Amino acid sequence: LEILVTILNENDNSPVFAQPNITKDIPEDTEVDTAVVARDEVSASDADLDTIYYELTTTVQDTDGYFAIRGVNNPEIYLQKALDYDKFNSTTLLLYARDRPVGSADLTNTGTATITITIKQSDTRAPWFLPCTRLHNDSSVCISSPYSGRVNISEMSTDPLLLEPGPIYAVDPDYTINDRIVYSIVGGNTDEVFSVDADTGNLTMNKVVTSPDSFLLQVMATQVSNVRKYSVATVEIKVINKSNYPPYFEKGIYNGTVFVGLPQRSFVYQAGDPSTPLVVTAMDQDFPDV
Repeated sequence: LEILVTILNENDNSPVFAQPNITKDIPEDTEVDTAVVARDEVSASDADLDTIYYELTTTVQDTDGYFAIRGVNNPEIYLQKALDYDKFNSTTLLLYARDRPVGSADLTNTGTATITITIKQSDTRAPWFLPCTRLHNDSSVCISSPYSGRVNISEMSTDPLLLEPGPIYAVDPDYTINDRIVYSIVGGNTDEVFSVDADTGNLTMNKVVTSPDSFLLQVMATQVSNVRKYSVATVEIKVINKSNYPPYFEKGIYNGTVFVGLPQRSFVYQAGDPSTPLVVTAMDQDFPDV
């Protein structure tokens, strides 16, 4: 008697990842569509020899949409959207491997792999002169105001010049890199009157100024390790006559009269003389003829 026995394959095995936990470091400036985890690293196997269907999700809020898989049967993970280190610097992805399509009514076995992605900040931004204001709360752009200062005509100052809104100072906005900044004057320095300290940014005088012409200096801040990353700030230096005396008011107290019901911008009149507008006058002994 010959008995033929046929063994039917049961779906009793779950897909298995060779590496259920994967960690990857990715530069911030990685180009979109670049593969960040190779297909071989995240492919699962199934002892039942079923076709495997993949799905990728993220567990970290506000990091969805940056990474994706090439297809439902191709688990290669690639960058789908440009990264920004200031928005997030790490995320955790879950890759599911199923032996039936998503939504199938059949018994489905699932395997899971965890992929931890760490974003490494790249040198993507030029130096920022401080103080500066971020544009529309965008962390990639910070607008600084021009610097300004004054020097006295025919007078040599040996100390660093005092500037507004503060001393010349720039930083590397890619703060985890924090490259050293060096300074130089690249324009507007007629007759080499001024010099800037390459390390501190302090602006000093090399010689006296004999004419009342102002200077509009251009100071460049450059990263030491990447000279292509630089920014230029404007420094206006006004040449003035030396002031030896502070201004003073002609009177210590001024008294005025105003009438009820007058519109805005109406004159205030002198107390006791309602026909004469009140005038507040200051004097300066440095300018006796003014």
